[in-house]
Amino acid sequence: MNKLFRSTKESKLTGLCGGIAEWLGLNPTIIRLVFVVAALCSFGTVTLLYLIGSILVPKMPYSHY
Repeated sequence: MNKLFRSTKESKLTGLCGGIAEWLGLNPTIIRLVFVVAALCSFGTVTLLYLIGSILVPKMPYSHY
């Protein structure tokens, strides 16, 4: 099973969406769009979860390239 890391290749802000996309095997743009739509509809809850996830999920080590 793959481990979830923040991406260093597919990073726009913190790399969390890129890491989730790599973990799920999806396009990072789809994950980013889902996060933006969810953030607009959740009155800030998804934004708070994104910030917490960015702190808790480790950055991908260079040995995984």
